[in-house]
Amino acid sequence: MGRKLLLEHINVPGINTFDVYRSKGGYAAVEKALKTLSPEDIVEEVKKSGLRGRGGAGFPTGMKWSFLAKPEGKPRYLVCNADESEPGTFKDRFLMTKIPHLLIEGMIIGSFALGAKTSYIYVRGEMMPQIRILEKAIAEARNAGFLGKNILGTGYDLELYVQPGGGAYICGEETALIESLEGKRGNPRIKPPFPAIAGLWGCPTVVNNVESIAAVVPIIRDGGEEYAKIGVGRSTGTKLISASGNIVKPGIYEIELGVPVEEFIYSDEYCGGIANGKRLKAVVAGGSSVPILPANLITKTINQETRLMTYESLSDGGFATGSMMGSGGFIAFDEDQCIVRNTWNFARFYHHESCGQCSPCREGTGWMEKVLHRLEYGHGKLSDIDLLVDVSKKIEGNTICPLGDAAAWPVASAIRHFRDEFEWHVTEPKLCLQRNYGLAHYADPLPKPESALVG
Repeated sequence: MGRKLLLEHINVPGINTFDVYRSKGGYAAVEKALKTLSPEDIVEEVKKSGLRGRGGAGFPTGMKWSFLAKPEGKPRYLVCNADESEPGTFKDRFLMTKIPHLLIEGMIIGSFALGAKTSYIYVRGEMMPQIRILEKAIAEARNAGFLGKNILGTGYDLELYVQPGGGAYICGEETALIESLEGKRGNPRIKPPFPAIAGLWGCPTVVNNVESIAAVVPIIRDGGEEYAKIGVGRSTGTKLISASGNIVKPGIYEIELGVPVEEFIYSDEYCGGIANGKRLKAVVAGGSSVPILPANLITKTINQETRLMTYESLSDGGFATGSMMGSGGFIAFDEDQCIVRNTWNFARFYHHESCGQCSPCREGTGWMEKVLHRLEYGHGKLSDIDLLVDVSKKIEGNTICPLGDAAAWPVASAIRHFRDEFEWHVTEPKLCLQRNYGLAHYADPLPKPESALVG
């Protein structure tokens, strides 16, 4: 069994309440941070830990904190991005539901480290149960003296608020989130300036994911060096994975980074294998915005090395033969799943969620949805496949925020790895409506690297 840092006490009855959480060592990291460490010490510990953003980007958290502009009479803010909207990802919702005080403890430590006197948890609007849970937990923490004026007699003041969002995927992008938090339409801002210089109300701001902030608690409790001992290379610590799709045991798993992908899929400790005795066809490893990989590339790299659940190993091979860790939204597809239908479904989502600010994304996502709909329902042409590739290239890298890339990558990768299935939808339009293209060659061993066709 791998080490559990975030979910160690998740099944303890009443762990969502202050008293039970406190009895299991809760808020000890806050006491250590406020009474024995300086803000600079905390930032240094987070740097030593090697913690990388768990929301998808994977940027070093300690480095992000160190970019915050020095105080010049302006307030500073820590904002928690709890607008979990990535299809296939549900780990943050789980944390907020089951163990809300872990997030609140992380928010207090992070706010102290950044010199923030007011902080916000921005929660997706549809998550009303989680919003109520957080508000109750904040009230409990305040009554116990961990929020408000003069916390623990240290002279540090902090007000923590929960802010419901409008239910827009685009507000997962940090500048769009900030715009929404200010009461405006959630459109991404042009950068620079970056939020670390001019964020919420023009003040220095750090935006971190729920899991990233929760991970600060064990880092401060045990020390950054201890945290960095877990994992492989630059992928340190543990990671929450939202596992779904055609697996025996869907759910939330906390893994030590470095677990082989094959072990994660097939071991009883994790997903338990493919449901109903079927074969694996493909995997989306990090949420809907990352490239999809066929079965023979998700367990082994193109060089036949074991693929690991790390940022580096999952991206090995670039977008030609690799993918991304992303937000940890791990979706498995069995041999009966239709890749074209899945890709169309993702394209529908991104077209709907595009804010419309950038022409390539506003127009391109609509075109991709229309063309994929044609192919899925037997009205497509072979030229439509190259048209999709061309449109995806026109979108990628040409938008203010990464939503355009997130829409383009799944389409481009699906065609790259499953082109014959797209062609089959054109040549066999009646059969494709049955959506039973089957496994074909996607689980077969790869050819030797020197003869493999990549790209």
